[in-house]
Amino acid sequence: MSNLDSFRLETRDWLEDNCPETMRKPMKTADDGCWGGRNFTFKSEDQKLWMDRMGEKGWTAPEWPTEYGGGGLSKAQHKILKEEMARIKARSPLESFGIWMIGPALLKFGSEALKQQHLPPIVRGEIRWCQGYSEPNAGSDLAGLQSKGVDMGDHLLANGQKVWTSYGDKADWMFCLLRTDPDAKKQMGISLVLFDMKTPGVKPKPIKLISGSSPFCETFLDDVRVEKDQIVGEINQGWTIAKYLLTHEREMIGGMGLTGAGSKTLGSLAIDSLGTTFGRLNDLFLRTEVAKWEIDAAAFACTAERANDEAKAGQGVGATSAMLKYYGTELNKRRFETLLKVGGSDELIWDGDLSKNDGWMAKTWLRTKGNSIEGGTSEVQLNIIAKNILGLG
Repeated sequence: MSNLDSFRLETRDWLEDNCPETMRKPMKTADDGCWGGRNFTFKSEDQKLWMDRMGEKGWTAPEWPTEYGGGGLSKAQHKILKEEMARIKARSPLESFGIWMIGPALLKFGSEALKQQHLPPIVRGEIRWCQGYSEPNAGSDLAGLQSKGVDMGDHLLANGQKVWTSYGDKADWMFCLLRTDPDAKKQMGISLVLFDMKTPGVKPKPIKLISGSSPFCETFLDDVRVEKDQIVGEINQGWTIAKYLLTHEREMIGGMGLTGAGSKTLGSLAIDSLGTTFGRLNDLFLRTEVAKWEIDAAAFACTAERANDEAKAGQGVGATSAMLKYYGTELNKRRFETLLKVGGSDELIWDGDLSKNDGWMAKTWLRTKGNSIEGGTSEVQLNIIAKNILGLG
């Protein structure tokens, strides 16, 4: 028996013994996800137990080094872990901007002290992060940011305003871009810093969206003290790190086009609503639409896996992240447009006794429109693809 075969059997046994039965059922809504952190309210004891067990194992960040709390798995072992989790329909134990975005940046650019301070709590789900990038006049043109970090000797003093801070009112820490040299050229003089959201002067204010929810915030910085040991990399050299982090953000957002192990496929959801005749979805036109989506989703999953393999082989992601972000968000919009058709007009009932899951389907459909804006608009991604992948002028 090969080492990988042994690892698969060990992983299968461990998951069977440690994944609670309630964590093997599809999530009803995105709110069923586990975000961890100081302020998170767990939906059940099993949800916390599953996060704690996976975090202790390091399998919330399977390929991170063990010295920082990660699982230390190889790419092949991580793939087996994902397959075995999918086999029992195990939910993701932890949703985390720490794992998806700031963690990889710290692994590549952070000091040893920063890695030791922040990475193990991220793996264990103890700290929830938010991102301080966009500003009212610096969204897609991120390099135009104006929030300042003034050198006060042993610390920086941060002032300014961020916007579209996802879950800023629920996060424990922020990774934030500040202009630390106002006289430098546009992309220069920017630093990536970290600070606790409880620091005096940090004031998040929720923004209500068309979907009725408030996942975003404006975040005001009023004389916020940022310790110099919380600067990632060199001061005034944060733009390179910011771009690297953006590739991970775009991959993360693009991943919305994939159906996770803890969620039902589009075809399964359509069958639940419409039923089958002779094993085929009853509605001919929707059957064709669902089939096209499933084929495109399978192709996208293969492309994402290939890009991931290339990145881990040292080829990097770069402009490919723009392609994944663009197609993944468009695929996610198509998914919920189809689900609305499957559910019919009943799914549009926003609230009241007749609404399903408090109008979750309609609200989520509206929310998907924002996916093609956040992290860089689809138009910006298409420009990146045209220039850097297709080689157009």
